[in-house]
Amino acid sequence: MTRIVPVILLAAGLAAPAFAQTAPAPADAPVSAEAAAAAPAADAAAGQAGATIDPSAPAGEYMFDQEHSAVAFTYDHNGMSTSPGLIRGVSGSVTLDPANPENSRVEAMFPLSRIQTVSAMLDEHLGGEDFFAGAAPATAVTFTSTSVEQTGPDTARVTGDLLLNDVTAPVTLDVTLRFLGPNPMTQQPAVGFDATGTLLRSDFNLGAFAPAVSDEVTFNIAVEAARPAS
Repeated sequence: MTRIVPVILLAAGLAAPAFAQTAPAPADAPVSAEAAAAAPAADAAAGQAGATIDPSAPAGEYMFDQEHSAVAFTYDHNGMSTSPGLIRGVSGSVTLDPANPENSRVEAMFPLSRIQTVSAMLDEHLGGEDFFAGAAPATAVTFTSTSVEQTGPDTARVTGDLLLNDVTAPVTLDVTLRFLGPNPMTQQPAVGFDATGTLLRSDFNLGAFAPAVSDEVTFNIAVEAARPAS
């Protein structure tokens, strides 16, 4: 039976002390509503969903490729539109155990400054008292997985702890393996995943303006990761 090895990251507004409070990331650039909604799927479209896992694939730590790992999120705005946002420059690692997927784990992070909506004014508002209460833009948003449940030949349900504003809450993602094998360009061992999930802003004391702005946030995640070169 083909096995799945998991990954999960996070959506906006979740912090944990296990990571440093600063994180390197690519430079900011304007993002359109269309790009924000579609970005994580754009690079992944060239891949093949439901990839078969090579049982001899190297186990161990795979580091995120920040240029090809992102979170797209959406929320309802006044019942008038589905408003998108984009988080780029996600870093972290996936520790894979192909023989025992339940032993795999992931850690991921990005700084608050990477959260980007369709409006520069809204981006500034997020840093104010209504949401992140003036937290430094470099404050790390982090995720640490806690459990993995294989749900199919190339799928898994992954749960992790998210911490923000002294509140800890679990989030569960449905994960699909897209690729596990040598990177076609570098020949380094590599892995790729898509994941989907939801969270409630109010679980993290970020529920301002609900229900006019929906409490629920939906997110789609794309991750590419590779074994460090020896």
